[in-house]
Formats: sequence, structure tokens, C-alpha cells
Amino acid sequence: PGVRLVARIASVGRDLSAPRGQRLREALQQLGPIFVKFGQVLSTRRDLLPADIADELALLQDRVPPFPAEVAITTIEHAFRKPIGEIFTSFEREPVASASIAQVHFATLRDAGGREREVAVKVLRPGMLKVIEQDLDLIRMMATWIECLSADGRRLKPREVVAEFDKYLHDELDLMREAASAAQLRRNMAGLDLVLIPEMIWELARPDVLVMERMQGIPISQVERLREAGVDIPKLARDGVTIFFTQVFRDGFFHADMHPGNIQVSTAPATFGRYISLDFGIVGTLTEFDKEYLAQNFTAFF
Repeated sequence: PGVRLVARIASVGRDLSAPRGQRLREALQQLGPIFVKFGQVLSTRRDLLPADIADELALLQDRVPPFPAEVAITTIEHAFRKPIGEIFTSFEREPVASASIAQVHFATLRDAGGREREVAVKVLRPGMLKVIEQDLDLIRMMATWIECLSADGRRLKPREVVAEFDKYLHDELDLMREAASAAQLRRNMAGLDLVLIPEMIWELARPDVLVMERMQGIPISQVERLREAGVDIPKLARDGVTIFFTQVFRDGFFHADMHPGNIQVSTAPATFGRYISLDFGIVGTLTEFDKEYLAQNFTAFF
């Protein structure tokens, strides 16, 4: 595994004429999905990174180079065992978003009553399981080194951290699990009137393809667009805290991948200013003990 890691790093292109942020982003993309995840996490820490690097890493949230539309169409047709024209009345070949694990295409389908409905189609990248297993082997090796070489490293329990990472990454590869998580969050949040969660279309849900209600909104990171649209930013901040604390302390079941690529704000008249949550591949659960421990820490902090 160590030799493979060195070979992969050495194979990353080094166009030194490109800006540093672009070089870092492209290197993470070439190294694979786990490294893209790391870049996504880093992109949210503008308190730690220079602006040019943070801006480039933010592209990893939903602007990873897509796989060809033909591959997505083949995956969809294999999943539903029929031509794409029999599933959707229209299908946009250009993906609207592309991340480390999957990409999303907009489409239209006709419901049982003959009415057309706009939907989003999420398709897993092909060959992800093998790539992720290789990456996890490398990270397990590095975690073992850390434990052997550093007392502080042992205190941080790196192998247990990798095991947790392993679990959530494999969960992300099953879109049926994601659909179930989305449906649970939708039920939990139904009475709050602060957040919209797309409806899953269960008859068109498979482990590698998921069709859901299409949402209309502005990404949470585009603050100037939100202001121009008339969104109340202070209220948005308060609502975000309410939503997250409700999920954590009331339900013990929460969206655990809340980077800006997964959060929008609705601009539809009926739901204007509400949050839109997307991508439910990673969710977290808490026991009563966990919630009590967190609550005591928050109380002490405040």
C-alpha cells in the first residue's frame, strides 16, 4: 500500500504555471474520492485557509469533473431495465452537480395522472467501491504508523477514526440507504416550517440510482445573491441553529454532511427563505447519553 500511495502522489500532474489553489484542488481530485472529501472539509474553514485556496477547494463540493453522460444513462437503464426514454420524458445530459461519489442530472417524468414532474436524478460514479477500498487500506496503514510513532497519535485513536470513516463512506455507496435517511429527516422536520427536504420517488430508487423531487434555490454560500433576492440573513442564521439543534437534541438524527454544496435557500414564493437540505448520504445518530453529554458541554460553554 505504501508503494501505491507514493506512485499515486508522484503521478499527479504538476503544472507550476497554474495558481496554487488550482494545483491543490486538481491534485486532490486525481488522488481519489477520500482526498476530495478532505478537500471539501478544508474548504469550509476559511478561518484557516487563504481565500484563493478556499475558493478553489469549494469547487470540490459540487464541481468535481463529471463522468460521461453516456455512462450515467447506461447505469440508469441497467438499474431500471428499460430505455431512458421510457423512464423520463426528458433528461438533461449535462449534470447540474458532480461530487466525489455521485453526480446529479435534472429530468422530467410523467406521473400516474399524466402530469409532468421535474425531478433530480442522482447516479453513483462507476467503480467507486474498489477505489474507496484502496484508499481506506492506505489510510489504515497511515493510522497504524501514527499510533506506533506518537503518544499523542495514540491518544487520538486514529484507527477508530478510520473505522468510523469506513462505515460512513460505505453507507454513501447505497442510495437506498440515502433515500431512507432523507425520508426520515423529512418526517422529523415536517412541522418546523424552516427546512425543505426533497421527496424521494421510491419506485425509482435503486442502490446506484435515486430519483427525487427537484428543488429550486440559491446555494447558501452565495450570500450576495441571497441579499439581492431579499432573504433575511440574520433570520437565516437563527433558523440554521434551530434546525440543527432540533435534529441533534430533539431527534438524535441529523444531517452530517452540511457543507455549502448541500445547502440552499428556497426562492419559491410559497417557501421563500427556507433552507433546502440536499445529499443525505451521511447522517448522524445520537443516544440519550450522547445528547446529555453535548447539552452539558454547551451549557458550560455558554
